[in-house]
Amino acid sequence: MLKGFLTVGGWTMLSRVLGLVRDQLLAAFLGAGPVQDAYQVAFRLPNMFRQLFGEGALNTAFVPLFSAMLTTEGPEQARRFASETFSVLLTWLTLIAVLGELFMPQVVGVIAAGFPMQGDRFHIAVALSRITFPYLVLICAAALVSGVLNGLHRFGAAAAAYVSFNVVGIAAILLLAPLTGNVGQAAAWGVTASGVVQLGLLLLAARRAGFRLMLLPPRLTARIHTLVRRMAIGCLGSGISQINLLVDTIIASYLPPGSVSFIYFADRINQLPLGVLGAAAGTTLLPVLSRHVAAQDHEGAHGAQNRAIDYAMVLTLPAALGMIVLAHPIIATLFQHGAFTERDAMLSAQSLRAFAIGLPAFVLIKVLAPGFFARGDTATPVRIGLFTLTLNFILNLLLMHPLRHAGPPLASALAAIVNVATLAVLLRRRGLLRIAPATLSRVARMLLAALFMAATLLMLNLTALGPLAVRHGPLRIVALMALVAAGMLAYGIALQTLGVMELRAAVTTLRARLGRRRSRTA
Repeated sequence: MLKGFLTVGGWTMLSRVLGLVRDQLLAAFLGAGPVQDAYQVAFRLPNMFRQLFGEGALNTAFVPLFSAMLTTEGPEQARRFASETFSVLLTWLTLIAVLGELFMPQVVGVIAAGFPMQGDRFHIAVALSRITFPYLVLICAAALVSGVLNGLHRFGAAAAAYVSFNVVGIAAILLLAPLTGNVGQAAAWGVTASGVVQLGLLLLAARRAGFRLMLLPPRLTARIHTLVRRMAIGCLGSGISQINLLVDTIIASYLPPGSVSFIYFADRINQLPLGVLGAAAGTTLLPVLSRHVAAQDHEGAHGAQNRAIDYAMVLTLPAALGMIVLAHPIIATLFQHGAFTERDAMLSAQSLRAFAIGLPAFVLIKVLAPGFFARGDTATPVRIGLFTLTLNFILNLLLMHPLRHAGPPLASALAAIVNVATLAVLLRRRGLLRIAPATLSRVARMLLAALFMAATLLMLNLTALGPLAVRHGPLRIVALMALVAAGMLAYGIALQTLGVMELRAAVTTLRARLGRRRSRTA
């Protein structure tokens, strides 16, 4: 599982870094104005469907069934089931895409209810949404193929394909925008084109793995009925974070112009550790847990969940505290270029601090939810999701006026904390979560080490490094890198001192693994 965790995390990190480059281009060309707000709404819609249905409900319902079928019925039945699902999914999604194109003004009127219907932001959002909406079909189909590869424990191929989203997006902004003269349209076309590339790469990887998917006449077989039933009740449970982000977008559309953009750029930074660590933990843990459950290996399931918590928290805790302390230097260094002003960076940093408060909870949701999904229970996360969705909406209404653009992110963070606490309590009551005392001790020491790192960064941020990191010019990049390096060093020393990690042994193990990989390559 650690190998899969590092593989998915490594590819996701590369994708997120390229995503930051793409977002830097969007910030430089569009700033935080009406076109940026409209583009973010246009992208939010298919992206929400991708994470809610594609990587959310579909993945959590499909992967346990597929993994169990591989274990108990063999690869031929598993391949047939995957092909049946692929055919039904494409038919259903194509129908949704056609309806979405026809009724796009009404759809945008819901997800950006605060945009005046006669204003520029609304009309631009409708036009860009019609360009990006076919991405829904392509990326949800790609998510299914990715689920097949994950079920086969081929995590690298699935994770690597998603890098192409940002590669194509960057190319569209740099190459297509000069031809069209419209950066927003070029970025929107890049979204849809990237879906074609991702689906093609994943289908090729599945074929190489010996799991070529076929298009069959769509039929609602008994197995598809089971899958659809689990998906229907699992949408809220697995995709609650995305629904909360959609609520944030709706609320932000009622705030002053630029608020949607401030929240978006803050969320992009928050998604770097969340995407890398949360996606890696959830993606690798679900098939492992599913196989342990199918084999009735309860001790193995408990051990896998403990390891996932350990792996995720060792990097999530310092990431959260580091973003709280260094929010302004991070946003200023990455996005304060061109049309994105110093004021924009300062306001977006406030949103980032609010998101960071909930980062450990967002990641732990990805670790704990598979405890239900692996056992075919998607109803319980739905009930929890409905409760936290309602809580998030209430908190948004309470916080949007006093905190403005920082209100929706803080509401999501608080709702995530309640979500993960409820998941943990119910899993423990049912005997499905047994956190070892050694894991609790290690996480507590990780937190102490992260607090030491945050104190070190706070002191350094008050010196010349902090002001230098938010000024214009190349030196601010050097200053931010120095702050990050100092934080990493402080955290590493604290981990060593508290006995969480033997750094020399970790380096030795890493060198040995790299040596074995070179030997196999040779």
